[in-house]
Parts: sequence; C-alpha cells; structure tokens
Amino acid sequence: LKEQSTTHHASLPWINGAAINSPVVNDKPHGSERSTLTDRGIGKAKEMAPLARLLMAVALLHAAATAAATSDGDGGRRTRYDCVFSFGDSLTDTGNALHLSPTGGGPASRPPYGETFFRRPTGRASDGRLLVDFIVEALDIPHPTPYLAGKTTADFRRGVNFAVGGATALDLQFFENRGLTPFVPVSLNNQTRWFKNVLQLLGSVEEQRKIMSTSLFLVGEVGVNDYFIAALGRNRTVGEVKTFVPRVVAAVRSVVTDVIAAGATTVVVPGMIPLGCEPQLLAQYKGSVDAGGYDPESGCITRLNDLAELHNRELRRMLSGLRRAHPSTAVVYADLYRAVTDLIVSPAKYGFGNRPLAACCGGGGGAYNFDDAAFCGAAGTAACADPSEYVSWDGVHFTEAANRRIACAVLEGSRSHGAGEPTLSNSWATTEAWRRKIGCV
Repeated sequence: LKEQSTTHHASLPWINGAAINSPVVNDKPHGSERSTLTDRGIGKAKEMAPLARLLMAVALLHAAATAAATSDGDGGRRTRYDCVFSFGDSLTDTGNALHLSPTGGGPASRPPYGETFFRRPTGRASDGRLLVDFIVEALDIPHPTPYLAGKTTADFRRGVNFAVGGATALDLQFFENRGLTPFVPVSLNNQTRWFKNVLQLLGSVEEQRKIMSTSLFLVGEVGVNDYFIAALGRNRTVGEVKTFVPRVVAAVRSVVTDVIAAGATTVVVPGMIPLGCEPQLLAQYKGSVDAGGYDPESGCITRLNDLAELHNRELRRMLSGLRRAHPSTAVVYADLYRAVTDLIVSPAKYGFGNRPLAACCGGGGGAYNFDDAAFCGAAGTAACADPSEYVSWDGVHFTEAANRRIACAVLEGSRSHGAGEPTLSNSWATTEAWRRKIGCV
C-alpha cells in the first residue's frame, strides 16, 4: 500500500533496466561432488546383492517416513516447509522499502512504527508483525530475508521477501501512459527479476528445484496500489479503475506461473482487501458518497468494495485455471476480504474496540482519524493508547492485532473456500496446531 513520503524518486537505474543490482554475494554455491566405485567382478557383485537389497529397502522406508512426516495423511499436502518466498506490497514488506530512496525515510522507518512487538521501526507498515510474520511463526520456519538487505547466499537460503511498500502489480509504463504516477517504480515484474537473480545463487537447477519444492510461496496481496493510484491520483471513476482488474490479475498469474516453473509445489495467493473499509479512502470520499453508498452492516463504501470483489472473482477464476494446468501444485486462495470484513462487522467478537473504521495512529480526528497532512509518524501526531483495540494502524495498514487475526483466517481457510478449492492443510489437527502457535485458539 501507499508509503507516504516526500522523497523524490526520479532515478533508480536498477529498477527499470535489465541489470538489476543484486546484493553482494560473498560465498558461492557449492559444486557437486562425484565419487567412483571400482568393479571387483561378478563374484563380488553377487556377494553384495543381499546387502544392496537391504540398503534399498531401508532407503524406501526412510523415504516413506519422510513423506509421512512432511505431508498430511489425508491428501498428501506438505505440512513442513523449509522457508518462505514472498511477493507483494507494504502489507508484506518487512524491510525492502528502507533500502529505496523513495521510501527509505518514510513513516515506517520512524516511531511509532514497530512499537508493539519489535520496539523499534523495522520497515514494516504496522505497529508490529505482518501477515507473513505470523505465517512463518505458525509454520516454525525462518523469517525471510528482505531481498535488498541480503548479503550472502546463506541469507537467501533462509527464504526471501521481495515485497516493497508502494509496489504495483503493473509496470511503470502502464501508469505513465495514462497520466498516472506510481508511488514507487517497483512492480511485480521487478520482483520476479529479483527472484530469478536469487535462483542463480542457489546452485544447480536440481538444487534450485529442491529448495523450491520444500518452500511456501506467498504471492500478494498485490494490486491495491494499482487501484489506489487511479482512485486517488486523478479521481478516476470506479468504472474506469475496474478496467485495470484483468491486467492486474494477469500480472499475478505471471508470477505464480514463474514460481511453479521453478519448482514450487505450494503457492498461496491472497485476494484483495475490502477497499471501501480503508480509513484513508473513507476520509477521501467523505461528502461525495450519499447515505445509500455505504454498506449498512459495515459502514464501508459499497462501490469500492464492489471493485475489490470483482478483483477477487477474477483472481479465483484465474487460480482455478492454474490448478487444472498444474494438478501437482497446491495453488491456495487466501480470502483477505472476508478476514478483514469479519473484524469490521464484529469487532468485539475478535477482541477489538468499537471503532473498527478508525486509524489508531495519526492526527485526523473525526470518525476515521485520518488526514494525509497528519499521517502517522508526522509531527503532532500520536498513536492510540492500545493498538490491539484497532483494526487499522495508520488508516492504510493493519495493526499487529488485526494481522494476527487475518493470519488465523488464512491458516484456517476452509470457512470461505468453495468446494474443490484447496486449503493450506488438509488436516484439521495440523491447522489447529499452526493456529495455536500464533494465539488463534
């Protein structure tokens, strides 16, 4: 999502060119080692035959035990992962924006960001952890290294986060051709190039595919900035913005296809959040939406949520096609829309206060506590006393408490999935164990 910053971003030569700057790599992937066996004759081979059969049996038993330990018993789904590779925007960025001139001095680099969990700003657009943080903690795997912070091959073997605050699904040229200016010149295309850079550092193609097959991929949420740029930048109608949807979904499809081609076996694709429930947009459209334009149950702007729902329908249709094309890969849709609207419609049920559409941090006051001129972290602004009572942290991004509940919903998954759509785990016991680790139950 949008990273509020006044820093000019006219030239970032490594973004648009083919030669993207990679972090310095100090160690090289190890080459394969070979060994040779000496044939000592047919007689010796016959003597070794029983031992060979025994060793083969042991190997098969070991393989079966490993498979059982790393997959669900009722569907073969992997339940143990070695690392995470993630793509997206500021809902997923855990530090890349700090290394870019347009956003390096933005609010997420200053207090009160990070105050709840890390006790310092980390580049995360929240008071604490994000969805991706809770996912890796639930699965008991390392936090992925922000791509622009990586220095060695070892950093990237622990998983990589390519997400950048302000990033779009579509390329810079798409917006410039329409008289629009992206928040940062980073798109999914750039993040895919970074991913391919990392692949080259992980060794042979065989080694790469082995790592990919034991990793969890998180592609999104992404696309919200594409819609924000049009809605906020030139006051385009929602009808005009809806024409972006097929292109945004196609950009997501391209990333998912690329990671599957690289060997991914589990890919989670989060959908669009309810745009009409964002305090920033609620404040922006205040006065231009009549009473009938708000959902009576949530208080959110209906036409903006219609845009998000259109995105999600097209996204799910696309993912369904990918499942048919790649039946051996688990392509999982994560319903962020339902997860967030649940918190807004029934805040008390999930432990939140009675202002689910107001920002915790900022200086806007009023129903939504949002003002672009008094964005969280600016002089004269302050955070609320207890962020855990709020869904929105700064009017654009979620609090740690909300991110935890969203992660709980993503891990559970099945409540909002249609028949035939896969979830992250086929096992109720595994799902509950994951959710218990991050305090869902």
